[in-house]
Amino acid sequence: MWRIAEDALKIKGVKEAHAVTGQFDDVIEVEFEKMEDLGGIIEMVQSIKGVLRTQTLITIPPPIRD
Repeated sequence: MWRIAEDALKIKGVKEAHAVTGQFDDVIEVEFEKMEDLGGIIEMVQSIKGVLRTQTLITIPPPIRD
């Protein structure tokens, strides 16, 4: 678990990586400008030894309150 998080932190665009409990072993937060950049980051994460599959979730900014 920790090795995957540590390897993920070496990837450009990865802001945080944490080993977690539950359904998944790691949660990785990335920052990117274009969707193409996200695709490249995902490919690099998937190439880390021990990664069997990934699930991508994109956050949506909260509504602006007046």
